[in-house]
Amino acid sequence: MYRIGVDVGGTFTDFLLYDDSGASSVFKTPSTPADPSIGVLNGFGKMAEKAGVSLEEFIAGVELIVHGTTVTTNAALTGNGVKTGLITTLGFRDILEMRRGFRESAYDNKMTPPKPLVPRDLRLGVEGRVTFDGAVATPLDEAGLLDAIAVLKREKVEAVAVCFMHSYANPEHEQAAKKLIERELPELFLTVSSELLPQARLYERVSTSVLNSYVGPILRNYLGYLATALDNIGFSGVLLIMQSNGGVATPEATSKTPAMTLLSGPAGGPAAGIAFTAVQGYEQCITVDMGGTSFDAALVQNREPLLRSDGWINRQRLALPMLDIHTIGAGGGSIGWIDEGGLLHMGPQSAGAVPGAACYGKGGKLPTCTDANLVLGYLNPGYFLGGDMGLDFEAARTAIEEHVAKPLGLSVEEAAAGMFHLMNVNMAAGLREISISRGIDPREYPLVVAGGAGPIHGGMIALEMEIPVVLVPRESSIFCASGMLRSDLKHSYVRTYHVLGSRADQGVMLKSFAELEQEGRRILKTEKVEDEKRLRMEHAVDMRYLGQHNEITVGFQLDEFEKGGIEFLRERLHQEHDRLYGYALRGSDTELEIINLRLVAVGITEKPQLQVTELSGADATASLKGTRPVYIPSVKFFRDITVYDGETLAYGNRGEGPAIIEQITTTTFVPPEYDFIVDAAGTFSLYLRSSADEYLRRVLPS
Repeated sequence: MYRIGVDVGGTFTDFLLYDDSGASSVFKTPSTPADPSIGVLNGFGKMAEKAGVSLEEFIAGVELIVHGTTVTTNAALTGNGVKTGLITTLGFRDILEMRRGFRESAYDNKMTPPKPLVPRDLRLGVEGRVTFDGAVATPLDEAGLLDAIAVLKREKVEAVAVCFMHSYANPEHEQAAKKLIERELPELFLTVSSELLPQARLYERVSTSVLNSYVGPILRNYLGYLATALDNIGFSGVLLIMQSNGGVATPEATSKTPAMTLLSGPAGGPAAGIAFTAVQGYEQCITVDMGGTSFDAALVQNREPLLRSDGWINRQRLALPMLDIHTIGAGGGSIGWIDEGGLLHMGPQSAGAVPGAACYGKGGKLPTCTDANLVLGYLNPGYFLGGDMGLDFEAARTAIEEHVAKPLGLSVEEAAAGMFHLMNVNMAAGLREISISRGIDPREYPLVVAGGAGPIHGGMIALEMEIPVVLVPRESSIFCASGMLRSDLKHSYVRTYHVLGSRADQGVMLKSFAELEQEGRRILKTEKVEDEKRLRMEHAVDMRYLGQHNEITVGFQLDEFEKGGIEFLRERLHQEHDRLYGYALRGSDTELEIINLRLVAVGITEKPQLQVTELSGADATASLKGTRPVYIPSVKFFRDITVYDGETLAYGNRGEGPAIIEQITTTTFVPPEYDFIVDAAGTFSLYLRSSADEYLRRVLPS
């Protein structure tokens, strides 16, 4: 029986295949943006071919597929969602443009708000008002509501979002609107804000509800196509979809909340990072994933990835729970270009899967990071994807020469080195955002590097940040696909309870948590999770000091709250505030303010175990492939350095930097300042030579 993790990226679709013996295999196929399911099925075909059976025979043995998709992400980023309408409280239809005063660049007076996902003529106000405490101040105007529905019907919208003032306190008006819309327009995709996000703050609820409807039909159709395609080849196992909160859910549950997949692409990475660092006894790490289009960085503490309750996608507010992942446009396909002032930039534009880098030979003419890596010797043109895809060295040189070298008056090699250095600086800045800017010293965390392009740059990024240990898992090129198979079922819930700490009622809060737990158990039961040993409830509260603008989400064990009450929450706020901002208001008379109660219902899944091998010894000469000239940044010159076959390196094998470790799906560059050793799980562990003795005691048996 097989289990498969699938991660659809902007350039490649990644697969990790596990069989019931614990053996794993890595596969990659070019992504097919027009219909991502084609790339997915192509990957299954490659697996069947390697197994020597037909596609139907292979898929009959697959018991689980965990699928991460960028379908909704791409729709939001490109503005290619469906025609969507909004029904809201009369007088508030412009909330999408007012944005609660948000302006990402506070001092840029030329910055304009993003184009709303719903045009003004499709944003319709209906009379009726609920107050903050849930009282009905003005009855819902059903005649006006029917008129609004008629307008949406005439305009042939495909989806609609309903979001009234204070519906989190009393959803009566939204539920009445839902019934009428389902009666008059049953074919529409409908989002009701009090069902999706029952919490305070109107702009966040409106924006999130609109996003959910804007991408809803696209995800529903895609999952329908995928399910049909899988049915046609005889798949009878379980299909799960990756979510932005780091968990997985069934297609049925995901189809109702498609906005939960808007940032799901990199969400599997931290779960994989936790598994690989555990082999060496780490409780924390920084994970980075550099693919063809983007660079994603995340922080793990106490073997748990950090979460956040809101974020942005293409400047649109998304207020659903998600992993705290910092993403920048820096990938192997990032295009190098010169601005009007003569300065070199890398990205965020990407050559993507089509046409791709110039060296791919698919029509790309612009220089990319991958082209620079090829010119600098980090990539072997005859061994890309194990030789399945040859790289055109001259095409890469020509693209860099025409668009970067000549305009800057540099040689091709100097231009490529500048592109390489700029990529590393950009990604190091991304790491600072999730570490130093939050009061965390990255030097105390191992850097787990993944993605097809990541291991080439990982050592240089670590050197920039003074990080002593870099881990490159053997499955690094399909890191997120690996993490998806190690993710649990997760469903996130929120309920607004806005009250001063001095007036908070612990009994009311415990009752609300119990109701949220009941809903979580109900959903997990439909997903065949009934054993109490497989259930976990994670509780949190959004809190702040009175007068603050933003709240902090503070997690805790429920029994701790039951014993300690509101004072326990107050102390937890002090602790978290001190960790994040370097100070707390202990001893002052500043009041605590509670905003929201949160719960994550977790269904623990069976996870594939990493294969741990026996110690082989330090000698890595059996894996030597030879030498080749590679650009060494510290001396700004090419040197002949050792090349190792990463597919045959074994536990305990060691080597000195500079070196290249080649695998079928990725290449690792070991800078001169680092040496490497292979750990028990096959991870290539780069460590600063100055810290060798201490680190080797962690990796090798005592």
